[in-house]
Amino acid sequence: MALKDILSEARPAREGIARALPILKQRFGDRLVTGEDVRRAHAHSTSYIPNQMPDAVLFAGSEDEVRDLVLIAGEHGVPIIPFGTGSSLEGHVNAPQGGVCLDLSQMDKILAVHAEDLDCTVEPGVTREALNNALRDTGLFFPIDPGANASIGGMAATRASGTNAVRYGTMKDNVIGLTAVMADGRIVRTARRAKKTSAGYDLTRLLVGSEGTLGIITSINLKLYGIPETILSGVCPFPSVKSACDAVIQTIQTGIPVARIELLDEVAVKAAIGYSQLDLPASPCLFIELHGSPTGVAEQSELFSAIAEEHGGGPFAGSTRTEERAKLWKARHNFLWAAMALRPGAQSISTDVCVPVSRLADCIEETRLDIEATGLLAPIVGHVGDGNFHVSMLLDASDPAEIDKAEAFIARLNDRALAMDGTCTGEHGIGQGKRGFLARELPEALEVMRAIKATLDPKNILNPGKIFL
Repeated sequence: MALKDILSEARPAREGIARALPILKQRFGDRLVTGEDVRRAHAHSTSYIPNQMPDAVLFAGSEDEVRDLVLIAGEHGVPIIPFGTGSSLEGHVNAPQGGVCLDLSQMDKILAVHAEDLDCTVEPGVTREALNNALRDTGLFFPIDPGANASIGGMAATRASGTNAVRYGTMKDNVIGLTAVMADGRIVRTARRAKKTSAGYDLTRLLVGSEGTLGIITSINLKLYGIPETILSGVCPFPSVKSACDAVIQTIQTGIPVARIELLDEVAVKAAIGYSQLDLPASPCLFIELHGSPTGVAEQSELFSAIAEEHGGGPFAGSTRTEERAKLWKARHNFLWAAMALRPGAQSISTDVCVPVSRLADCIEETRLDIEATGLLAPIVGHVGDGNFHVSMLLDASDPAEIDKAEAFIARLNDRALAMDGTCTGEHGIGQGKRGFLARELPEALEVMRAIKATLDPKNILNPGKIFL
């Protein structure tokens, strides 16, 4: 959706917010903050969409407090914008209609770990790094890794995935059940801890990915996995992006159970070399990680090396040393900052699409040629094992001509993905920025989504202005 359209959306009447703020202040005291700096920080988005501040920020400490906020807000028609860590990319935490930002970071307890059942239950403010640090002594880990140290609640709300998704799936595959406060104040538990169920509608999957528009998640029951006996990570260079993508396609079709397989094009590799001090050839590369027994990992490594060589790539240089693996994946996770260092002072517009793996090489190659023709500085990276890739455009956000050029490119990129039976977003979500593309991708389904939203949130108080135009 064009920036000018986002900024031109009308704000509703303010009377309800004015009535509600004194009531909320009386109920929550100093944990309801109205200072401008705090409000601005809670509408921050790592995108070019301008900051749209809430009228107040509530630091909630319990499910009961979330429910009380919802009841008061519902009575006065006050928007509520749930907030985890603010790492989303499509304006999810902006407050285009004002209202109250609900900061859930203080709800950060790990409520239970059932090691024998390979699951745990956490509050929404627990971050993925904090969870894995707490799990380390159990021999278990939670694999979903979007890069940023996001909150589990935010990851569930945006249906996050990341570098491990090719093997372990996304949040929709790893949330067993959750509890949420609905727009009318009801507290709903969507599932028990059983690994499978046929009990009625799948409300868990309805709320996972709903971006805070249908309910506010207050606890999440997650799948856990055993820490692999052997982990090998490494880099494999290729002569071109197309040859790297072709190797990925063959790797997936061959059934090699890669845990991570990440593409960096030549521009992205140069950024990583400069920012993270990696010793890499300045050519497109795949970052690979393999999990399993020592014998299994060795076999997987040999198979992948043979595929890479067949496509002109290699050699594949891998290591099982913790320090070397950590340095490699830290460089991948720091890619946004590495890219921004290519054009100091520039703003990054990061967008993603996802296509069937068989169309991956075509989609990335056409996108690369489009970038060259448009004259953008825009490195490509991707979780290419599941057909998902990202383009980070580096722009002068104060230059309308550059914004127009970038938005035209994003529109072509999304049209290209949809023409290949892909999606406008593999993991960023819709938020404000991709509402127009969702309408093109799933026009009939969008009307069903609207009906669900109108039924569960008839007053439209839960994160209004997101997902729907």
